[in-house]
Amino acid sequence: MKRLHNQFKKYRLFALVGLILVLLSAIPVRLAIASHQAPRPQAFLVLGGDPKREEFTAEIAKYYPSLDIWVSTGSPPDRARAIFQAADIPDSRVHLDYRAADTVTNFTTLVADFQKRQIKHVYLVTSEFHMPRSKTIATLVLGSQGITFTPLSVPSSRPRESKVRILRDGGRALLWIVTGRTGVSLNPRAHNPLYASR
Repeated sequence: MKRLHNQFKKYRLFALVGLILVLLSAIPVRLAIASHQAPRPQAFLVLGGDPKREEFTAEIAKYYPSLDIWVSTGSPPDRARAIFQAADIPDSRVHLDYRAADTVTNFTTLVADFQKRQIKHVYLVTSEFHMPRSKTIATLVLGSQGITFTPLSVPSSRPRESKVRILRDGGRALLWIVTGRTGVSLNPRAHNPLYASR
């Protein structure tokens, strides 16, 4: 009986690995379909963590008056609205969302909103040092839901983030794809707004 139980556990692990591989292999296909359906971005997604990201987006968004702007856990509402108002961006275009606790949840908290609005392609705005990790998460989270992205990097003097952080958050994005959970509770710093999205 114990041997049968061990075999079942072994096959369950293989089934889980197989499921993850199937999901991962579907992401490039879903990204390609989204790119075909929406060859141009339909909205801005700005990751919080530095007001320069909002300022950068406000300047660019002037040239794309039909695109709404989604800011995930960025500057406090008064400051964020002032940044966009200074660039003559109407409040009706700006969606401020404060549900995210970190970079992974910047994506997981907004993906359903994008799907409801049939947004298939976003401009992804974040700092240059933060972009490799953000692109990894975006590929997994947005890509798994059929949403593609075009990265827009805000210049930064900070060094690029470590591969360990990229792998950790890539793993958390996979966890979200498989279980619907992000593992945010495993990161005690994520609950401190000073560290969110950095």
